[in-house]
Amino acid sequence: MRILFDHGTPSGIAKALAGHEVTEAIDRGWDRISNGDLLKVAEEAGFELLLTTDKNLIYQQNLSGRKIAIIVLGDSTWPFVRLHLDRVSSAVNAATTGSYAQVDFPLPPKKPFTRP
Repeated sequence: MRILFDHGTPSGIAKALAGHEVTEAIDRGWDRISNGDLLKVAEEAGFELLLTTDKNLIYQQNLSGRKIAIIVLGDSTWPFVRLHLDRVSSAVNAATTGSYAQVDFPLPPKKPFTRP
């Protein structure tokens, strides 16, 4: 599958997506394109999936009739995302033409409060 990483997507995720072709929007000069235009140029270029951290995308764009699948990461912090690469990989492998999914990550356990 041809996957486009939006500008906020941690590049380290690519290693977990064996068998897929990953391109970063910045490598194409698309990192400053608005979401609507990015979806259009990505589809025209033959990308099958957009991996993004923009949780508002679903509210800002009309996604009906899109060919490109979209996966939104619930968190973009690499030290946290890297602990859940299996979830990202599973979502990518399950994506179908025009599908939309959000990959949420469980919150790390809170440390008990102790007085200094």
